[in-house]
Amino acid sequence: MWLAIIAVVVGLAILVWSADVFIDGAVVLAKKFSVPSFLIGVVILGLGTSAPEMVVSALAALEGSPELALGNAYGSNIINIALVLGATVLISPILIRKSIINRDMPLLLLVTGVAAWQLGDGVLSSTDGIILIALLVVVLGIQIVLSLREGHHEHEGDGVVEAAEQEHSVARGLGGLFIGMLVLIMSSRAIVWGAVELATLWGLSELIIGLTIVAVGTSLPELVASISAARKGEHDMALGNIIGSNIFNTLAVVGLAALIAPITPNAMILSRDILAMGLLTLLLFAMCLFAFKTKRSFGRSSGATLVLFFAGYTLWLIQTASM
Repeated sequence: MWLAIIAVVVGLAILVWSADVFIDGAVVLAKKFSVPSFLIGVVILGLGTSAPEMVVSALAALEGSPELALGNAYGSNIINIALVLGATVLISPILIRKSIINRDMPLLLLVTGVAAWQLGDGVLSSTDGIILIALLVVVLGIQIVLSLREGHHEHEGDGVVEAAEQEHSVARGLGGLFIGMLVLIMSSRAIVWGAVELATLWGLSELIIGLTIVAVGTSLPELVASISAARKGEHDMALGNIIGSNIFNTLAVVGLAALIAPITPNAMILSRDILAMGLLTLLLFAMCLFAFKTKRSFGRSSGATLVLFFAGYTLWLIQTASM
């Protein structure tokens, strides 16, 4: 028990440090290659911070624990929006760009809708997994092409950077990304292990462990990365991290788990967790649209609403778990 507690405490401390290193590396690369911060957030941070979910869900599927895999993915999506983004904008409000409304949020809504539709027949087959992975490729292609096109116009007229300085900065950025991501995954894995050990001792069910402790643990990289990005003024990167991570969780994490082994989910996942994820995604879109239309930042009142949603969802979990 004490070893599990130490793993959680030490893992949290290392996680915070590695997130700063990771974000610094991403910012350096974004500036040197004139890549939009939002695209860095969606692709590099989204993929990188979803790596713990992918590892945990793949291992869960291989070990015959499909509910843990689904609970981890969908629980992480709920936590990413309600807790991670909510806490981030409580600390530093985010400005909403037009492309968020016209492209990125509709793509996230589409992905969420596909996830709910696939669960309608009560099973996630290998065919469903292939569809999810294929959709991931299409969505990322759209994100990359359109974001780079926008970034090209945004950075036209920028000065030329000295070759030697650029090479040095690129090496530093790549080093920060690699080291930061490696330590992020290792420390989050230690936290998840410790948390699951403690939860098992307390007698919690597999689904509840996946939706709460494992989901929170594997969402820690998103939390510290988004807060770190927002505090450094990289607001697009912070929001892109959340949207990208949720897309990867829904398509890559669940798709990979379904490819490894067909999943027959608990009916509660559809009636409670997918419902909560869908409502939360719609709420996020409505908040972003309101902030854009009124030319206000996505700020503290929205953040407080999201955090309250997380608290309500957690109470719902506890209530249904005891039934």
